[in-house]
Amino acid sequence: MRTVFGGSAGETGAGGRPIVTFTIIGICVASWLLQLVTGGRWTELLWFWPWGGAVEPWRFLTASFLHSTLPLHILFNMYALWITGQFLEPLLGRLRFAVLCLLSAVGGSVGVLLLAGDPFTSSAWVTPVVGASGMVFGLFGAMLPVMRRLGRSMGQVVVLLVINGVIGFTVPGISWQAHLGGLVTGALVAYAYAYAPKERRAAVAWVVPAVGIALLVGLAVLRYSSVGVL
Repeated sequence: MRTVFGGSAGETGAGGRPIVTFTIIGICVASWLLQLVTGGRWTELLWFWPWGGAVEPWRFLTASFLHSTLPLHILFNMYALWITGQFLEPLLGRLRFAVLCLLSAVGGSVGVLLLAGDPFTSSAWVTPVVGASGMVFGLFGAMLPVMRRLGRSMGQVVVLLVINGVIGFTVPGISWQAHLGGLVTGALVAYAYAYAPKERRAAVAWVVPAVGIALLVGLAVLRYSSVGVL
């Protein structure tokens, strides 16, 4: 049996447990502990900032598995990931959900890059960014097309987005650029999965990550090229 999104009832593991969600949470927690025990060295190896991403592109993804050493940051993101993950993963299936998370994570960093302002005057180009917020906002964004496809009310999701959006713009030290980048990426990925014709769902499951990676890489390359980095 499959969901309307193509996810298989057996893909989420015994008892319907969201295995991908558990795995991402586990990686984030392990990474956070490494941040603590290495005195910040682990953080410096993996965090993202626009200039650094130009020469070490893996940072576009790895920054999403880091957090502030203050427990509240990781606790909020992991709780949000758990709440959205246990709903979306069984519907989309493991592969689609993993693609959604990873593309949203990279999309958050690309959002930071695109909205960083002038590279020679804006501090955003040299300010490190960490956190799974881009990924989490990608899951928030994915809820919109999924809920619409299921014919359910989107009121609570919209309220959640507005509240978190306001927090991102008003609380210092929060990268609203990463939130926006993840949100847009997650919404687009989920829309492709939610509205793929039944006979093409399997093909779309492979096309989406290929196209998504190409678009995100293309946007990053264009941005760097526009400022003479590439």
